[in-house]
Amino acid sequence: MLTGPGEAAVEEVEPPVAGPGEVVVAVERAGVCGTDLELFTGHMSYLGTGRAWYPLRPGHEWCGRVAAVGAAVDPSWLGRRVTGDTMLGCGRCERCREGRHHVCAELAELGISRGRAGALAERVAVPVAALYALPDAVDETLGALVEPGGNALRAVRAAALRPGERLLVLGTGTIGLLVALFARAHGVETHLLGRDRDGLRLARELGFAGAWTRPSLPDLAWHAVVDAAANAPELPALALELVEPAGRVVCVGLAGTPSTIDTRDLVLKDVTAVGILGGSVGLAGAVAAYADGSVDARPLVAATVGLAETADVLAGHRPPWAGPGPKIHIDPRR
Repeated sequence: MLTGPGEAAVEEVEPPVAGPGEVVVAVERAGVCGTDLELFTGHMSYLGTGRAWYPLRPGHEWCGRVAAVGAAVDPSWLGRRVTGDTMLGCGRCERCREGRHHVCAELAELGISRGRAGALAERVAVPVAALYALPDAVDETLGALVEPGGNALRAVRAAALRPGERLLVLGTGTIGLLVALFARAHGVETHLLGRDRDGLRLARELGFAGAWTRPSLPDLAWHAVVDAAANAPELPALALELVEPAGRVVCVGLAGTPSTIDTRDLVLKDVTAVGILGGSVGLAGAVAAYADGSVDARPLVAATVGLAETADVLAGHRPPWAGPGPKIHIDPRR
């Protein structure tokens, strides 16, 4: 539970109950995300706008097994391995009816906003409409990477590149590396630009020979550029500078301060700019790519710890035995 900026602890709470149209999932794995860190530090913008408040239970990257079902839920969900959508729309408005529930005016985000308790817990209540069944080929590590994978896959789709065309990904964190993995699986020539030595080293270990710093970046034609970095407000302008005329810039990373671009460059280069919010419409594709082995994101997870270590992870402490990956997972059963 997060009780204030920089304040987190494991607490005993009333177990969730499956309401009508809901299930309760016994959580087997949950990822700690940059959004969780912002909620912990108090820097998350929702805390200032009133869309999120303390106390708050975070956790929106997860997988587990259905332990209980509520009224009007098919009992065949019981015992199934699942993950779920973070974005919970009202289900009634035009946006929801047209499949754009992730921008619903009444959107609640699991573990993030409007008091919806998240999955950094032994159990979590989830609307059955948000569930995605996991095949046996998708283990717990991959299951908890479906949500960020959906974000990354949406970014790759938005780049709209053909096999053999060239993509530059800005950022070597979880989303940047996932974008690179999904782009490569689509036959795209993929390069990454980073400044974190560990992230660049892991990118090369994952088989991306084109992992560059700004001084070493080659002068190539970048048919699309994805900004996947966290808290780097200067990168959208750099993406616009680097992308080929008539190319695409995709923004999935967010900074704590405004980013600025010169729209004259956008217009005179005839560039298409796309923003990506959430993984909703990419979740099924992420599950499929993990299941068929075309994307293996497991090396991105550096360590898996128990709930008791979560507060330390949120405070920025990595286990001394952690690997080079950017992601820490929590197993509530430990």
